[in-house]
Amino acid sequence: MDDGAKLHLKEWLIVQIESGEYEGLCWEDENKTMFRIPWKHAAKKDYKQTEDAALFKAWAVYKGKYREGRDRADPTMWKTRLRCALNKSTDFQEVPERNQLDITEPYKVYRIQHDNSQSRPAVDCSDTLSRAPYWPFSVFPNDFRMQVMLVYQGQIVTKVTTRSPDGCFILQGHVPLGNEKIYGPCTAQQLSFPSPGSVCQPPTMAEAMNRLLCHLERGVLLWVAPDGVFIKRFCQGRVYWNGPMAQHIDKPNKLEREKTFKLLDIPTFLNGLQNCLQGRGPTPSYEIELCFGEEYPDPNVPKTKKLIMAQVVPLFAVELLQRFNLAETEDKPLTITSNTAGEKM
Repeated sequence: MDDGAKLHLKEWLIVQIESGEYEGLCWEDENKTMFRIPWKHAAKKDYKQTEDAALFKAWAVYKGKYREGRDRADPTMWKTRLRCALNKSTDFQEVPERNQLDITEPYKVYRIQHDNSQSRPAVDCSDTLSRAPYWPFSVFPNDFRMQVMLVYQGQIVTKVTTRSPDGCFILQGHVPLGNEKIYGPCTAQQLSFPSPGSVCQPPTMAEAMNRLLCHLERGVLLWVAPDGVFIKRFCQGRVYWNGPMAQHIDKPNKLEREKTFKLLDIPTFLNGLQNCLQGRGPTPSYEIELCFGEEYPDPNVPKTKKLIMAQVVPLFAVELLQRFNLAETEDKPLTITSNTAGEKM
């Protein structure tokens, strides 16, 4: 991760405080406006570098100033770097009257300076997200939007942002009225496959696609819930997928008919994001791919050769990555070309 994708010190520290991984690093007050930071001197007899310098080391690693196994460990310099960063930042103010530097486990206290013009709402601490790390803003459980792209042989033919909390149908035609028990909520958004002929597909390809489409009349229902992204297949045509929770990456993952599958687990995604922010892992994946009528993933056939596919992006994940400057600088599409027949943003 380069410096351009790094977190500011304030947000980085909040993540560390809420992680509970560093002994002595904790909130000083219930309103979380002040925090304690352990401040033991290296000359103390009971000083343990692995514990007492852990936070300072983590900041040095995060900023690329220390590379494990390559650079000489320098706890004093690690501490100096973080102290200087705290003192230079306008986001913090030391509270000397609360410091306790002469006790067995000494600490300093800092107040977080909030900019009202950029303040963020407090996170809703619900049971659903109890396994997830703290985030200094609220996105859940209200962001049910998805970006859905329909793809014909490597060409984007439809791009839609769904807005219904009941999800989105991807299907051939339309959901018949009066069949909510069969098809799911009638308020789910409907996204129909465009006619292959209308998007300039060659006659032979259009014919093959039409043969597939006739088996997709009942389609699939996708939705975002507080704990993840789910799908249920109703159509007779086979549907395969790939994504964060896929069992296989080099052979097909089939969606069984009339069964609900979890495609993305939100707590797992958030934990992966926290690891990424702490320099312990890559940016967590969140994109989901669907392939209709053909096995997928298929190591022998590139995705751009598949007749009908869909790419699904839950927008809560995009928003989170953007807030932490981890989002891709440009689209990372499943396809190579675009000929969008309809776009509803």
